[in-house]
Amino acid sequence: MTFSIVARCPRTGMFGVAVASSSAAVAARCAYAQAGVGAVASQNVTDPTLGPRTLELMARGLSATEAVSVLKRTSAYPEYRQLLAVDAAGVSAVHSGRKALGVWAEASGNDVACGGNLLANADVPKLMVEAFIASDGHLGDRLIVVMRAALSAGGEAGPVRSAGMKLVDTVSWPVADLRCDWTDACPVEELAAIWQIYKPQLDAYVTRAINPSAAPSYGVPGDE
Repeated sequence: MTFSIVARCPRTGMFGVAVASSSAAVAARCAYAQAGVGAVASQNVTDPTLGPRTLELMARGLSATEAVSVLKRTSAYPEYRQLLAVDAAGVSAVHSGRKALGVWAEASGNDVACGGNLLANADVPKLMVEAFIASDGHLGDRLIVVMRAALSAGGEAGPVRSAGMKLVDTVSWPVADLRCDWTDACPVEELAAIWQIYKPQLDAYVTRAINPSAAPSYGVPGDE
């Protein structure tokens, strides 16, 4: 039902998650990230507590591998879960339970992990990782490249209806949290279009939060 990527930009330290699914509003349940700590995707018969718990363990000093291992041992119904994580050192880890749905697969490398279930074929995550490694530029751009590569590789076995992307940087809140919660068109392309609108404004939104007096013009009547 889902394919996703968690990734770290080694140049900036930014973390990101991107996810797509045949289910509605997938990013609301599956995408988690914390500045300076890591990124997590929790999917396949989703337990939304696993994302925050994985981030908490990594914030306490556990690596992504250690955190995923702890949750594999201690969480309920691990055989149904798929959990992806990347930490502040770029270490990545994936757990895919034996009862993951349909064709499922996972792949990982330095700074990246990808996984999916109910996939069109088992090569999708490997090709996603390869696309990430071959890409460059802003982490948000790279995540879009990867999600498009997943679709080109076959993506999910059924129609994809929702997609989302979350980015964290140096501030305590997500600097981007973009979603297409349902569409009969292509949610990855709708997400890409939203990102192209949002990307040029990302830094300004952060500046306005930290110091409005230093922010660029809001472009509205009455703004001086």
